Amino acid sequence: MKFALVTTVVAALCAPNVLGVPLAARNTSLVPSSSSTRQLTDADVLQFALTLEHLENVFYKQGLSRFTQNDFLRAGFDARFFNQMRFVAGDEQSHVVFLQQALTGLGVRPVSACRYNFPFRDVRSFVGLASVLEGIGVSAYLGGAGLISNKNFLGAAAAILAAEGLHQSTLRNSLGLIASANIAGTAITPNAIFSLASAFIVSCPGGNAALPFKAFPSLSPRGGSIFSINSFSRFAIGQGVIIPPVFFLTFISGLEIISIPGTFAGGFYSARIPRQVSGQSFVFLTRTANTGAFSESSVLAGPAIIEVTPTVPTLNFSVL
Repeated sequence: MKFALVTTVVAALCAPNVLGVPLAARNTSLVPSSSSTRQLTDADVLQFALTLEHLENVFYKQGLSRFTQNDFLRAGFDARFFNQMRFVAGDEQSHVVFLQQALTGLGVRPVSACRYNFPFRDVRSFVGLASVLEGIGVSAYLGGAGLISNKNFLGAAAAILAAEGLHQSTLRNSLGLIASANIAGTAITPNAIFSLASAFIVSCPGGNAALPFKAFPSLSPRGGSIFSINSFSRFAIGQGVIIPPVFFLTFISGLEIISIPGTFAGGFYSARIPRQVSGQSFVFLTRTANTGAFSESSVLAGPAIIEVTPTVPTLNFSVL
């Protein structure tokens, strides 16, 4: 039995963190609220992709400039994995260059890297956060693919998505997580991705173009690492969020979008994790149910990132 079947998710109205980053670090000033309603262009999508690639590029360079191969060995990783991390970092650097060239070709000034706050303390927390960021990258490219009109750009985005998936698999394996914990990648919307990315952004250059996205109020797990969803049960919600009497926790995991009615007890909002949720998944607090399709207008807070360990699948050997 998947442990998630007997685990309760609880949302608490209290001081929030997003992957260990204070809510104050969620930089909602990066985009005017009025711009979120205009029609997106390919340049918008590429600028957003470049914003995420800048974040990953700086993240890896910060970590690999701080930790040596010996640090990785002492943390329980081998020299081969340290070398893999250098290749991953090189990919992210190349993604930045590719997107900069694509935007310049459109006659658009590419956005520059921002100033970030990455909450890793040692090698293992650096690798753990890398796994989460690569999962966000996969979800970003999946969620943004349908917004691209130029087929050449779409093909390039699909190629980068494949690389991000390889990165995620490498990192998940290194952490003892199931690499293929879901039958499909998990797509979420650009606003949801922006909500996660902005938690790491402290400030950006004044000359950067405003991104036409908005950050939702924060929803974050409390009481444990996101790598141990089975050992904790609380979420924290950003201050100032008004929760209606009827609400839902909406889970997006692979191809599944499932809303579970929430209950209030002991000062906490809770719902049972659906059995279909597996691997790195996303949770929103919503005012209405979302089943099969996701409506951003229903979002009260989120997304939070959770990790749910799957059970070993049963194989049908009657067909060989």
